[in-house]
Amino acid sequence: MSLLVVGSVAFDSVKTPFGEVDEILGGSATYFSTAASYFTDVNLVAVVGEDFPAQHVNFLKSRGVNTEGLERQPGKTFRWKGEYGYQLNEANTLETHLNVFETFKPAIPASYKDSDGVFLANIDPALQLDVLKQVNSPKIIACDTMNFWISGKREALINTLKHVDILIINDGEARQLAEESNLVKAANVIRSYGPKHIIIKRGEYGALMFNSQSIFAAPAYPLENVFDPTGAGDSFAGGFMGYLLNTKNFSETSMRQAVIFGSVMASFVVEDFSLNRMKALDYKEIKQRYMEFKQLTHFEEPGEIFKQ
Repeated sequence: MSLLVVGSVAFDSVKTPFGEVDEILGGSATYFSTAASYFTDVNLVAVVGEDFPAQHVNFLKSRGVNTEGLERQPGKTFRWKGEYGYQLNEANTLETHLNVFETFKPAIPASYKDSDGVFLANIDPALQLDVLKQVNSPKIIACDTMNFWISGKREALINTLKHVDILIINDGEARQLAEESNLVKAANVIRSYGPKHIIIKRGEYGALMFNSQSIFAAPAYPLENVFDPTGAGDSFAGGFMGYLLNTKNFSETSMRQAVIFGSVMASFVVEDFSLNRMKALDYKEIKQRYMEFKQLTHFEEPGEIFKQ
């Protein structure tokens, strides 16, 4: 099954307590596409400038990502610069230069219109809705958003959420969107806007999935070396959606498995800057870490320990 992603392809400059890199490959659609490509066929829609090197396009193609929808426009590619402290929970944005991304109007190629799944990465919610008008009855639709759109385009965002099956956001964004501090209550509020499933990313504390049937909690993988958390959320979404499209199964069981595979892909990407770790990844490592996740939360039922 094919998976359409619409988002950003960018250059990142990142500083963490463990190093500093300049003008590396980044962007929400880049991280998502790379993670999802380990599970399913990916159709990418994004925009880059004249300065975007062919080697990065070739990397995406090497992962089997369809780049027909990667537009090249006159001007410079989107650039972001940020810095992380030791907690690594949230970046301090130092510079943002939208460049060609500022006037980005996603045009879905004819060959993409029948994609089985759609992921709307972090772009203007009005553009997200426009993308949905250009595709033909996808089997599953998920999206991301951020505090900028929640505060600045709330009405447009809620209108878009009416057409979405899954919303994947972090805990701060969930609280802001629902105007509710408790995450359980926040998830219930957000589901009333339209999405059947809410996945709340909590960084080093893992992820929570809410739907009408249950609440599912997944831990974060306990890593010894974390170099750069940039792209972890998009890699989570890519692993999650990629797995669902791979299995062609959107049941509760499959959704829970997908959360773990999303967590697996996020755990790999943070082990190095940019997509360096992902480039060296193989399927054996993915399966092994999935099994390690399973072991993390496995426990036996106790015997009779309660007083009569």
